Amino acid sequence: MINPETRSDEQAVLEASQAFYAAIQTLDTERMERLWLQDERSRCVHPGWDVLEGWEEIRQSWANIFRNTKRMQVRVSQLSVQVVGDLAWACCVEDITYASEGGFGTALVGATNIFLRLNGRWLMVQHHASQLPSSEDSKFPVQ
Repeated sequence: MINPETRSDEQAVLEASQAFYAAIQTLDTERMERLWLQDERSRCVHPGWDVLEGWEEIRQSWANIFRNTKRMQVRVSQLSVQVVGDLAWACCVEDITYASEGGFGTALVGATNIFLRLNGRWLMVQHHASQLPSSEDSKFPVQ
């Protein structure tokens, strides 16, 4: 639920989160690049992967995922957004379906996306996604 006092900030974070998932679904590395804080403070954990530290590692991970994936759909549910000053987080469940050279796969993932407001823009500084217990033994596409 969006608090009326911070509605505009929460709406902006929601839009940044939606842009993130749109970049994933379109397999668009350039679009993904525009959403992230591009320095060493950024972190990313894909389901089943080690922690990626710094923008260059994160960028390379998305480039590899997108290059090795033919199609990906992410349905987001249970989304909640919180804003405290220039820091915000969006938590959700991701229902991921993807197609790669190896066939089709699915994963049910819990995700937390942390955003930092910098020069009026909400930029992602951390994406942490972990497979939920109800998921089958599937992994996010190609490391």
